[in-house]
Amino acid sequence: MIPADAFYAGLFKVAAAAGGFVTDPSGRVLLVKPGYRDHWGWPGGHIDEGETPEEACGRELAEELGLTRPVGRLLVVHWVPPLDDRPIPLVHFLFDCGTFEDGMGVALQEEELDDYGFFTAEEAAALMPAYLVARLEAAQRARATGETVYLPAAVAE
Repeated sequence: MIPADAFYAGLFKVAAAAGGFVTDPSGRVLLVKPGYRDHWGWPGGHIDEGETPEEACGRELAEELGLTRPVGRLLVVHWVPPLDDRPIPLVHFLFDCGTFEDGMGVALQEEELDDYGFFTAEEAAALMPAYLVARLEAAQRARATGETVYLPAAVAE
C-alpha cells in the first residue's frame, strides 16, 4: 500500500484563485490593474491554505481595495491552462459581490495595484486578454440568468 504522503505528493498540482464581480449601478464592471501584470482583471487572488474560495474573495477585496462586501453566489468557474510564468493550471472562482458606487470608500493597496476603475464590457475587452473577456461575458450571463457557468480551458492570448 502506498503511504498517504507519497500518494498526495504524486498528485497533479493546480493553483486556485478567487475574484469578486462587482458592478456600479449602470452595469460597469470593477477591474484592478496589478503592478506585476500588463493587463487588468478582477479584484482577487490566490486562495490561502485553510481558506475557502469565498473567504479568499472577501479577504482579497478587503486587502486590495479596502472593501468589505458580501460574497454572493458563484458566477463562474474557469479552468485556465499553464500560462506565462505560471507552470501549472489555475482554477478561478468568480463570485457575485453586488453593486457598488464608483469610488465610495475604496482604499487602493498601492504595494500590489496601480489602479482601479469601472468599465463597460467594451472598454474592459480592450484592457484584458481574450480568456478574461470570456470570463467577463460568462459572469454577466450568469448574473442575468441565475446560472453558474463553467468555462473550460481556453487558449490565453
